[in-house]
Amino acid sequence: MNYTLAPNTPPAIPLDATVLVTGVSGYIGSHVADQLLLAGYRVRGTVRDEAKGETVRELFAGKYGNDRITTVVVADMSIPGAYDEACQGVSAIAHVASDVSFTPDPNAVIPGTIAGAINALSAAAKEPAVKRVVFTSSGVAMVIARVNEEFTITTSDWNDSAVEKAWAPPPYEPERSLAVYAASKTQAERAMWAFMREKKPGFVLNAVLPDVNMGTILSEKLSVSSGGSVKATYEKGEVGGVVEWLGPQWMVDVQDTARLHVAALIDPDVEGQRILAFAHPFNWNDVLACLRKLDPGKSLPDDIEGLGRDLSRLDNGPGAELLKKFGRSGWTSLEESVKNNAGL
Repeated sequence: MNYTLAPNTPPAIPLDATVLVTGVSGYIGSHVADQLLLAGYRVRGTVRDEAKGETVRELFAGKYGNDRITTVVVADMSIPGAYDEACQGVSAIAHVASDVSFTPDPNAVIPGTIAGAINALSAAAKEPAVKRVVFTSSGVAMVIARVNEEFTITTSDWNDSAVEKAWAPPPYEPERSLAVYAASKTQAERAMWAFMREKKPGFVLNAVLPDVNMGTILSEKLSVSSGGSVKATYEKGEVGGVVEWLGPQWMVDVQDTARLHVAALIDPDVEGQRILAFAHPFNWNDVLACLRKLDPGKSLPDDIEGLGRDLSRLDNGPGAELLKKFGRSGWTSLEESVKNNAGL
């Protein structure tokens, strides 16, 4: 990846500046840090405990040097001022940290997610050096995939139906979990844009909205989230409960998601945007087909009957153009993502 901008076009944040990456020990957060370090920036990452911080530092110090990566413990992002100290002296923030517990109780997830997002912006507003903030939103902040139904997704869409379902009266049954997660992303992102309108701080906010992330796992010691599903299918030869929570929808390579975060932080032309990280529609039979092609002798499950397809339409061109602007050919293919994810 070549993060060089056009001649005489300085990046929105200066090279060698420090970027705060919240949730740096997560699947996406670790890749955002990796791409920022590759682009020539220093990273200060937040973790929930020191053990995770040590793992992150060990992962990146050997590749980029001990002076390029530091970590700070933020045990609870919802506490007022949670990021104030961590933000001191940084030039940008990638707010990746999120509640991925998939707890069905909205009271346990949504208020804390909103508070964490606003705390990141409040900390940025107190640090004059901050010029950019990027928020890791999600495709489910717009819509939850609907199988075998044609519909259009745009960057003006908000998942109001998930918010309504999430906050419906109890009991809070497990099937509510996805709606609660979607509502947390929807409400947190909306709160961030409202903050920008009302407070008018001296920095730019962008958001990246990925669907299912696949691809390289940087460390088995860190959270692998959706990235663990392909690897488990390949190594164990079974799909288990994967299909129940990774039904037909769109996928994106996690490195592309991270690259778009970097673009949102450094490209002066990207301001106030919701960037869709949707590469290719897929279902789990497509993943199985890729694995069979990559390792013909491997014993893998048969195709799953009745999966259906995500027939949604959307414009993923702007994200692809940003990737091309910084040296990629466009979106990483499903097959390449599966290959990297399985370690083949």
